[in-house]
Amino acid sequence: QVQLVESGGGLVQPGGSLRLSCAASRTRGGFSFRPMGWYRRAPDKEREFVALIGTPGNTNYADSVKGRFTISRENAENTVYLQMNSLKPEDTAVYYCHFDFSVWGQGTQDTVSS
Repeated sequence: QVQLVESGGGLVQPGGSLRLSCAASRTRGGFSFRPMGWYRRAPDKEREFVALIGTPGNTNYADSVKGRFTISRENAENTVYLQMNSLKPEDTAVYYCHFDFSVWGQGTQDTVSS
């Protein structure tokens, strides 16, 4: 079964940047043929879509992060990234990556606070 390991979360001041990584294993060579993406869940809120990257690399973003976040993938490393710039306090959440909407990572906490 596919496994996902996320990293890169942490505490950052407003206006700062973070880069999240999500490494997939046991994909049986199918990583590059599946969409991957990120969702997030803020305290006391429902999980919400953040970004998606398909194949061969088309992307889609939530309106709230357009122009600030960039999703990318490195198929040779079975890894998807989320570069988050100009972070705002409202970006504070647990961020989850997914593999083809069927396998989910454990989540990584990102906190934007001064």
